[in-house]
Amino acid sequence: MRSALPASPDVNILIVDDDRNNLSALQELLQGPGLNVVLAGSGEQALRCVLKDDFAVILLDARMPGVDGFETARLIRQRPRSRHTPIIFVTGAYEDPPSMFRGYEAGAVDYIIKPLVPEVLRSKVLVFVELYSKNAVLTTEIAERRLAEEQLRESKENLRALAARLESVREEERKRIAREIHDELGQALTGLKMDLTWLTSRLPKDKKPLISKTKSIFRLIDDTIHSVRRISSGLRPEVLDEVGLTAAIGWQARDFQKRTGIRCKVTVPADSAGLDHERSTAAFRIFQELLTNVARHARATRVDIVVRLDGSKLVLEVQDNGKGISEAELDGSKSLGLLGMRERASLFGGNVAITGTRGQGTRATVSIPLRLN
Repeated sequence: MRSALPASPDVNILIVDDDRNNLSALQELLQGPGLNVVLAGSGEQALRCVLKDDFAVILLDARMPGVDGFETARLIRQRPRSRHTPIIFVTGAYEDPPSMFRGYEAGAVDYIIKPLVPEVLRSKVLVFVELYSKNAVLTTEIAERRLAEEQLRESKENLRALAARLESVREEERKRIAREIHDELGQALTGLKMDLTWLTSRLPKDKKPLISKTKSIFRLIDDTIHSVRRISSGLRPEVLDEVGLTAAIGWQARDFQKRTGIRCKVTVPADSAGLDHERSTAAFRIFQELLTNVARHARATRVDIVVRLDGSKLVLEVQDNGKGISEAELDGSKSLGLLGMRERASLFGGNVAITGTRGQGTRATVSIPLRLN
């Protein structure tokens, strides 16, 4: 009883022989579940078959009239689709070594000598069938992985575009709120102060308790006006919109020095021409986050800030003389601020590089490509 030949579904085997009896015998021998045995009675017919279908293996008679097996093998190898298809020559025992060498030169991977031993033939064909099936599975997996990677890339791009849109909306909302606070609340407080001044000027000189109370109210109004300006500037510094990025960085550094006592040295170009509104905002917000990190973690006494235009990029460098930062801290789960800065820069094709050495401070370098308005 002939053993079954296991195979993956839809695996094609091509048998090429000018003898119909040989074709029928080989077909019967290799027939099995999941195998599709294709027969060709000549080299020309075999070439038409390989143009139409892919084959796991080709059994090719070496001696045929017209286009013989050697020429057929060479022509099969010339076609990209069948260039790597295994070819096994089937030949008589009379074949001499030079002819066999000619077969290998034409692209054969093996020789089977007639009379055929069924078990040997099936085992050799099985190797290539299994190889073909595994290769098909691998090709499918690669295609699926590429598709998944493409979908992941598109998903990341969509998320990045969404993040950019949300950031833009948030900045616009900050600007609106800052303007309303500054204009409406600021004007109301200024009007209240003017009314209180008018009222104070009409109080009798001997009403000292009332005069003292009005002075206290004046101080409260002044403190509130100062708070309104501080909150408004925190939401959206007017200098960023009115004068530009370099002036805003200088202003922020001075404010930081005043609040923390950490000395700041600022070196900026004359202007930041070529940097549009969105990129200016991103660079300024990153700068604010860097200063916040210095104040919270660095234990520094000095910060050197350099802004320069480097070809088609704006480069911002912030160097402190604090305790430094380790690789573990840079990659840690708590470094969300660093992640946010990198994400802001990446929205415009930029990057944030942070390096530090324990006891020697930390350097942050922000690079954002310019885009002309």
